[in-house]
Amino acid sequence: MPLPKSEYLSEVWKDGIFNNKVVFCTGGAGTICSAQVRALVHLGANACIIGRNVEKTENMAKDIATARPGAKVLGLGGVDVRKPEALNEAAAKCVKELGSLDFCIAGAAGNFLASMNQISSNAFKSVIEIDVLGSYNTVKATLPYLLESAAKYTTDGKTPPPNGTGGRIIFVSATLHYAGTPLQSHVSVAKAGVDAMAHAVAIEQGPRGVTSNVIAPGPIADTEGMARLSKASSAKDSMKKVPSGRYGTVKEIADATVYLFSDAGNFVNGEILVVDGGAWHTAFGGTEESFKYPDFLLTDEVVTGVAGGKKSKL
Repeated sequence: MPLPKSEYLSEVWKDGIFNNKVVFCTGGAGTICSAQVRALVHLGANACIIGRNVEKTENMAKDIATARPGAKVLGLGGVDVRKPEALNEAAAKCVKELGSLDFCIAGAAGNFLASMNQISSNAFKSVIEIDVLGSYNTVKATLPYLLESAAKYTTDGKTPPPNGTGGRIIFVSATLHYAGTPLQSHVSVAKAGVDAMAHAVAIEQGPRGVTSNVIAPGPIADTEGMARLSKASSAKDSMKKVPSGRYGTVKEIADATVYLFSDAGNFVNGEILVVDGGAWHTAFGGTEESFKYPDFLLTDEVVTGVAGGKKSKL
């Protein structure tokens, strides 16, 4: 049964604005990225989602396809974004089976809670490789197709593109590194690198028609990230730190994605669109009350009670 539209897309968008377009998304089986892709599919796009878990990725592709009758959604599992050859093959298969690659969402990421003195070099390296190197590999694999799309769908900013938009990439980042967040040094460094990469792509590829932007979600309810990195018992107290008074929804991230890929986002390039209800403006807005700063750090305890705690194999 199709997911209700209200779960992933606002009513303000016109149906069909992404007809005949194709979106390629790493981390596409995740709760945020799948909502982004689902919204684009609802509005006419076909899609190719990438993930490491084969079953999860294939099942999510089938589920996303229910957003629009006749939609085509490929689910390519077993793909590690740290391996450029795997992404090259995935991008080529996307174009071969769906006809083009017009939009890209670089959303694959890794995270856990741990202080700097508890993170091994290997653990730090793993996060950097997934987030930064993975995003770079995604750019390299998709850029030739994005350039083709950008050249095909140009706009002068005055009249709507007759055949829609194309040649756009969004990096999914975070707000952790803006003011600094305890227990997240590894991810903060990685996401700062992702932001810098998005800016570099905008500067170098903008003259060729490609736009490159960042969406930085804040605390988003009912997502894998919130489940892994927070305790349900402290949710009410955490919400008090969000100026808007609540957690965000995946629909609000999807709406931001539609905006940047649509005609409305034609002249937005090299920007970071924060979607967090103002949370990053409050000190340690994403920090658990149960891991109170600096008390918890001074104990040298390992984070427990959350799915995203430090694992010994890292």
